[in-house]
Amino acid sequence: MNPAADSNRRPRSFGRRLLIRGAILPSLALLAVSVGCTATEDETTRVVLWHQMRPGDRAVLAERLREFEAAHPGARVRAVYKETEELRSGLESAVLVGRGPDIVYGPADTVGVYSEIGALRDLRPYLTEEDREAFDPRALVYGPGPPDDGRDEDGSADENGSVAGSDDDSLLLVGDRFGNHLALVYDKRRISEPPRTTDELLALAKENTVDEDGDGRPDRYGLVWNYTEPFFVVPFLTGYGAWVFDESDGVDESNGATGRSEPNLDTPEARAAYAFVASLRNEHGVLPLSADYNGASALFRSGKSAMLIDGDWSWAGHLAADAVDAAVAPLPDVSATGLPMKPMVAAKGYSLSVAATGERAELAGQLIRYLTSEETQRVFLDRQKVLPARLTLRDEARGLGDATLTASLAQLERGRAMPTSLEIRAVWDAMRPPYQKIMGGDATPAEATKAMQASALKKIATLKSDIRPDGTVWFVRIGGVALLAMVGYAFGRWWRLLRQDFPRNKLAYALAAPAMVLIFITVVFPLAYNVVLSFSNMSLQNFRDWQVVGLHNYTNAFSGSDAANFWPVFFKTVFWTVVNVGFHVAIGVFLAVMLHGPVVGKSLYRIFLIIPWAVPAYITALTWRGMFDAEFGAVNQFVRGVNVYLPTWLDLPAINWLTEAGPAFTACIIANVWLGFPFMMVITLGGLQGIPQDMYEAARIDRATRWQQFWSITVPMLRPVLLPAIVLGSVWTFNNLNVVWLVSNGGEPANQTHILVSYVYKAVFNLYQYGYGAALSMIIFAMLLAFSAAFLRQTKAADGV
Repeated sequence: MNPAADSNRRPRSFGRRLLIRGAILPSLALLAVSVGCTATEDETTRVVLWHQMRPGDRAVLAERLREFEAAHPGARVRAVYKETEELRSGLESAVLVGRGPDIVYGPADTVGVYSEIGALRDLRPYLTEEDREAFDPRALVYGPGPPDDGRDEDGSADENGSVAGSDDDSLLLVGDRFGNHLALVYDKRRISEPPRTTDELLALAKENTVDEDGDGRPDRYGLVWNYTEPFFVVPFLTGYGAWVFDESDGVDESNGATGRSEPNLDTPEARAAYAFVASLRNEHGVLPLSADYNGASALFRSGKSAMLIDGDWSWAGHLAADAVDAAVAPLPDVSATGLPMKPMVAAKGYSLSVAATGERAELAGQLIRYLTSEETQRVFLDRQKVLPARLTLRDEARGLGDATLTASLAQLERGRAMPTSLEIRAVWDAMRPPYQKIMGGDATPAEATKAMQASALKKIATLKSDIRPDGTVWFVRIGGVALLAMVGYAFGRWWRLLRQDFPRNKLAYALAAPAMVLIFITVVFPLAYNVVLSFSNMSLQNFRDWQVVGLHNYTNAFSGSDAANFWPVFFKTVFWTVVNVGFHVAIGVFLAVMLHGPVVGKSLYRIFLIIPWAVPAYITALTWRGMFDAEFGAVNQFVRGVNVYLPTWLDLPAINWLTEAGPAFTACIIANVWLGFPFMMVITLGGLQGIPQDMYEAARIDRATRWQQFWSITVPMLRPVLLPAIVLGSVWTFNNLNVVWLVSNGGEPANQTHILVSYVYKAVFNLYQYGYGAALSMIIFAMLLAFSAAFLRQTKAADGV
């Protein structure tokens, strides 16, 4: 996966991610072991490989694995495809119990995290120094090995094959290919020769930014890229002589080392780069008002943009698009400096997991050597046109005569190795909001780079923080003992009752037992484990040796360093919930009452009105995001269409829905209202059908108006049905991560559209603060539990009418 795609990945739900990362890590580890590492009669001859290869690559991999097995009688290799997040969380979970796959295949930028949790072994015993010299240095990633370093006390290599007697960093990844680098994709029907400098780039962009219908806004743009993600601005930074890390700290990033790095985001060179990039949108108007990754790709493939900056993971789709005649070229030089635009480049390759031990480790090492061999890389080059990591194959790559591969290779040679240190994750998070403010015209480059640097230092400190137990730990322990005593007392009473009742209802208990066991495994144990984690310091720094530290995580949220972020987001979440649920109930009840009356074709109306609820939420959310696009979305197109029939002084303004905080949050609310009202409508329809009609007949005899009938009969009779539905809807809306995440693209612009659950997801898990995340989840749980109990008690929803 590329970093841009990684940052745009849509999480299925906050609860799912939290359980994976905190509450049920041990349970998931056992599941990973059972699924990914199924035992065979001879475990030492079976190697499990987790990978992220694309379908075409998988076919080649399967062939190579069969040849390896044929050359190694008795050896069996099981290749398991996993999505990026599934692979990461599964490996982290498995590491907790010392199990998991033997080999991991994926991008180099994940190695820093794997190294920190001690998930990888040293690969140097399986590739000699001479072997390693045949690789592009950027394809070999070094870093600290597992905590025990795989050495015996005398410094000799142990049975796991770890190198002996060396203080150098371990070899953690051996790349078989390069990818994830950006280049310029252009439409040959509009641009005959790609630009060689940014002056030429700007001139061509202006020439191809065209208002075809004369309405005062461009219908086609000269240039587009995903300018919501800082990964895409790196080539401009390097072209102006800037870099994300301080190169004077002695850390060598050229060979993919995972060494520590200091961020260097506030420099004159960086400010000049951001000023140029912002001018393309805000001064020259050659960029659209908003462009995320999918939007930028769609504009180019539909012929509405002449040039696109994108990565090699999507070039095939651009080249196959019918509306353009696409070609790939290296990014131009920056005219102001004469320096080339150097994107980050990263290898994909194989790592040896700590789960590989004994003979299985030796076999896994041989397999990695085989899969990164010149022969295997040549097969992938010939059949899949991937850039090989071995330098000896570069001339062969050029000799294939493939224009795209040649351009990709030229861009690769001008690129810089993507840092694999832990700090890079904090740097991306720190760069994103200020960069979006620059592009939106809400901050100057000087203000933004200063904010980037300060935020990066703060986030790195959080990432590396090691919280120790404080004076409140005894309070937590005493409370835990008291709680266990209460549970034990309640269990004792329940056990006595069970022993008395069991002989009379053996069949009933036998039927209920599986459900009770399942509830314990999936609900009770994860909840209890999450409570413990919420008082712990579990993080990347204390992944396997975490301990209870007291109330630090809770005090940090309410009154500590994170309180300034927590409380504004909390109050925004309350507003979000009240507005959404209010519209859900109002619209749902109104439509239900209308449909309950003598309406012709009510069955057809019901089918149409239930569609928003029936369609998967993520599809609806992404559809609304497309409709809110400032340039080409249906909402602004409708506004422009209405303006045709209005006098000039009544023209409705076209709103920048996705790049301004207020409109973006409003867009999220509109999308969520659309998704939520059918539920309330269905609940209300069911309640209306249970109201006796003679009550309305008696009211009409008493000459009560329809409005009086509604408030005196309908509302009181619907109360027992609606109030629990309102509670349920409030809980759903309060925790509705999907709509906010998908419509606002992860809290954009500049993290100003978050509700509490999306804020927790992005602020906590991006920096691997599992203990703090567990505490915030318990705070959310306690808030919703208290609200539900108080609301139901106050409204007496459980009482009869």
